[in-house]
Formats: sequence, structure tokens, C-alpha cells
Amino acid sequence: MPTALITGITGQDGAYLSQLLLKKGYRVVGLLRRSASADVIGERLRWLGILDDVELVDGNLTDLSSLIRVVETVKPDEIYNLAAQSFVAASWQQPLLTGNVTGIGAVNVLEAARIVQSNARFYQASSSEMYGLIQELIQNEKTPFYPRSPYAVAKLYAHWMTINYRESFGMHASSGILFNHESPLRGIEFVTRKVTDGVARIKLGLANELALGNLDATRDWGHARDYVRAMYLMLQQEKPDDYVVATGRTTSIRDLCRIAFSVAGLNYEDYVVTNPAFLRPAEVEVLLGDATKAKTVLGWEPETTLEGMIAEMVEADLARHSRYKNS
Repeated sequence: MPTALITGITGQDGAYLSQLLLKKGYRVVGLLRRSASADVIGERLRWLGILDDVELVDGNLTDLSSLIRVVETVKPDEIYNLAAQSFVAASWQQPLLTGNVTGIGAVNVLEAARIVQSNARFYQASSSEMYGLIQELIQNEKTPFYPRSPYAVAKLYAHWMTINYRESFGMHASSGILFNHESPLRGIEFVTRKVTDGVARIKLGLANELALGNLDATRDWGHARDYVRAMYLMLQQEKPDDYVVATGRTTSIRDLCRIAFSVAGLNYEDYVVTNPAFLRPAEVEVLLGDATKAKTVLGWEPETTLEGMIAEMVEADLARHSRYKNS
């Protein structure tokens, strides 16, 4: 039975990846950062019905000694580093924390693997935010990076260090440059979930409007369930490499709102307002990925459409708020 160690297991991607690996017969161990909210920290795993099927161990990306102990104990065949301070907007308020967790934290995991289990296959969750002020209309693995937030800068450091460990130490270390991927498990602070949650609240009479920032920013959105499959496929290859994972379709936040509100039979123009407080200091206006390499080498294809994903998210939020409203 192969063993996978996942940092960030309690997040959206960690939960879906755990579900995938369990179905494939893996022993799944997740790194858990202790906090005062430990009683609710496994909610995503519980939502998927797999909380009792994974092992959770204490550790922290900023503490190399804890990571070394975990790797020594778990002896993973595969390590997926998904943990990060992943909310872009917060990275301007907490740039040092973001650098320590998202950037240095990734290198701590790499170093623990190098010291203890150098034959383990390593996956780094890189991000399309690294492209930032885009240098090409469609972004692939060779497109130059131009990060526009502390989060993106930290991710870029982790990305290049993953490449450096691969080239310096011969480690099987791959990076997935994942474009935006969402699901009903997405955190409420992210714009897609903010929209679908807002739709549900308005539909149920719990809110009258939805305040957003730049409605004209466009993103390449896919479903997290599809994207974790690409992560798994990367670590099954004979040679490590870096891959863009994207749908090849870009959609504005305005059109996202139109789709989401229409699921509930509403017109977004009646409820959506803009609030300058939600504008970023340096905006990334457009992201559009070219996943040709992932499709060709990995045999990966996205299976869920944007419309299907948004409908799934709206319906999940309607169910959540209906339970709260009636309890």
C-alpha cells in the first residue's frame, strides 16, 4: 500500500486529493497545524465522508524539525505540498507570514524530504498568480512570470526552489501551475464562493445585495476535483516536470455572477454592487492557461464545465443556508 503525505489536507485541494488517493488504495496521512479551531478543522474531510479514513499528524511548515520527524515516522512514497497562506488579498496585510509559510514553508518540506526520504516523489502547488502582469495572452510553462502580490512572489520562490531541488539533488519534484480551481469546499473568502454563497443568501431572503470588487477581472476557472487528478498524474510519471493545469477558457467575474444568479432564477444586475474596498493594490486582470503539455504527457482533461461547477456550488450553499435557516 503506497503512502501519501499531504500538507494542507484540511483545505479544498487536500480534501479532494485525499478522496482520490483513498479510492486508489493509498494510506493517506495529513499534516495538521494545531489551532484553537481544531474541532472544526476537518469539516471538508467530513463533508466528503473521509475524515475517519485519513491519519492526521501534528506538524508545521515553519518548523523544519517537526517536518523531519513526520517524514521519518510516516515514510511517505509521495508528498503533496498544498499548504500555504493562500488568500491573495491577505498577503498584502501579512507579507512576512505569507513568505514564511507559502515560500520558506515549501522549502522546509523539500529539505525534510531530502534529508530523510529523498526517494519520495514531491508535488509543489504552484499558482497561476505567478504570471501576474501577463507577458503573453495565453500562459504556458515557458511564459515569463511577473508576480503582482506577496502571495504570488512567495509561490514563485517555492516554484523555483522545487526546480532547484530537482536539478541539484536529483529529487522527483514536480510543480503544478494550477489556474483557479473551485468547488463547494472553497473558502468563503474566495470570490467564486463569495458569489455562490451570496446567491444562496439572497435567494433565501438572508441578504439583499452582494458587494464585490473588480467585476471585469477574468480568470480561467476549473473544478478542484479535476485538478487534484492532475497532481496525482504528475507523480506517476517516470520523470518529474512542471505542468500548467487549466481549462483554456477565461471568464469575467461579471459573467461568473450572471451564471451563478441564473442558477437561482435571479438577475445579478439587481443585486451585485461594487465596493472599492475589495479592489487589490495591484490587480491581475486576465489569466488564461494552456494545458497542452498536461493533456499530452499526462493524458489529463478537465471533466466539469464552469457552468456545472457553479451550479454545484450554488446548490451546496443553498442547502447549507437552508439547514441553518430551519434549525
